[in-house]
Amino acid sequence: MLLSLDFSSDIPIYQQIRNQIIIAISDGKLLPGDQLPTIRNLADQSGINMMTVSKAYQLLKQEGYITADRRNGAKVAPRNVSSSEIPRVLHNELQLLISQFHLQGVKEDQFLSLCKELYNKEG
Repeated sequence: MLLSLDFSSDIPIYQQIRNQIIIAISDGKLLPGDQLPTIRNLADQSGINMMTVSKAYQLLKQEGYITADRRNGAKVAPRNVSSSEIPRVLHNELQLLISQFHLQGVKEDQFLSLCKELYNKEG
């Protein structure tokens, strides 16, 4: 798994790992059941501390994107397609993004057009 980490970014490395794995799952580059690299392997490949990768994997597991155990390692979790309720954490993240776009002067129609474009591009 190749990650593109930006060490000069204000976004913490563990968050960059989390975000890129979620995007890879959504794009179909990682499928349910796919094995993820071990924490040690990903840390070595990326030149980062194992605790950083562990933090990213723990977050992904808590959010339901991956499953992980000592015997089988980390795998992409099955997609949760049965729930029609938007998880609170996603609602809050979207609210924050909308606020950021609004403060940057992005008009509603531009925002919605971008959302539609990106949503239709996904999985």
